[in-house]
Amino acid sequence: MKRKLRMGMVGGGKDAFIGAVHRIAAFMDGKIELVCGAFSIDEKISKESGEELFVAADRVYLNYEEMIAKEAQLPEGERMDFLTIVTPNFLHFGPAKLALENGFDVVVEKPMTVTLEEAKELQEIVERTGRTLCLTHTYSGYPMVKQAKAMVKDGHFGKIRKIVVEYPQGWLSRLTEREGNAGAAWRADPKKSGLSLVMGDIGTHAAHLAEYVTGLRITELCADLTTFVEGRQLDDDGNLLLRFEQGAKGVLMASQVSAGEENAVRIRVYGENGGLEWANEDPNNLIIKMLDQPRQIYRTGNAYAAPFTLSSFATHNTRIPAGHPEGLLESFANIYRNFALTVSAKLEGRTPTPEQLDFPSVQDGVRGMAFVQTAVESNHSNEKWTKIIS
Repeated sequence: MKRKLRMGMVGGGKDAFIGAVHRIAAFMDGKIELVCGAFSIDEKISKESGEELFVAADRVYLNYEEMIAKEAQLPEGERMDFLTIVTPNFLHFGPAKLALENGFDVVVEKPMTVTLEEAKELQEIVERTGRTLCLTHTYSGYPMVKQAKAMVKDGHFGKIRKIVVEYPQGWLSRLTEREGNAGAAWRADPKKSGLSLVMGDIGTHAAHLAEYVTGLRITELCADLTTFVEGRQLDDDGNLLLRFEQGAKGVLMASQVSAGEENAVRIRVYGENGGLEWANEDPNNLIIKMLDQPRQIYRTGNAYAAPFTLSSFATHNTRIPAGHPEGLLESFANIYRNFALTVSAKLEGRTPTPEQLDFPSVQDGVRGMAFVQTAVESNHSNEKWTKIIS
């Protein structure tokens, strides 16, 4: 591409945490520029946000409907190429649907929607229009997560038997939604968040990570969801037993009342011949544990000799030399870069490479909503196991 891709944004106004993260990630590789936005339902905040972000005043819109309609009327060389959606969950489906139907690609925060029916409708639109939808499951963007996936796929550990994935946080250990925390308030509101707080907000990350690394889909689950904080309307803790394809078994723990924890995402995968471990709070390390061998640590950015060579997917998503930490922002940027490279290739009539196509898609969004719905159904059911149907 001889130009940057033009991005529009719904939500993400000034002082909005996740909007700023998306912009930093999108701009990191110099392939994307922000040209328009409907940054807030508050007109004053939206205008002030546009000014701070140097967006032309006539392209700061009152709402996403106005933005998509007016951008679609602009000449092809001026209008936005894609829309990024960084709103609360209940405002994902509407702008995503309208953007796709008007010829725009989409980047959307997870979970993709609040219901499985909405997710399936977006999938149908993507398949019908040929547009590209990217879902920001951040942890799949880390180089060592991609190395883990490649090693599992190559059969390094033999047939997978056991998968343990966890995501404990502690920030909702009190009734934070009643203490002026806007992020907690909408997440804990069933009308804005969906069927589940803990499974929708972070359980989907854990489930996606398990399926991404192993290449195995969860087929059934048995869920125990709890609301520990008195007065909260949705669950804040969950423990799940999982059954995967090909006979693998798993455990998923997601909790937002694990007091003292920050974002302690961790996955362990065990096969016939050995296993792996990766943790978000130490993301440059991938620990390999083989039978009858010393423990090995693969590190981001190293040019190891065969047979320890890092995969093309890991190296494609490594940005700086070994020993320099690559964290959340770089992982987020990897997702944006791969999405941008894919969209650019399509605009130029080229076929994206497998490495460029390696970002969460609409199919992952459908899987996520099927996971949340099934977990809630299982929790409310007397049946031990509930099948996931997506």
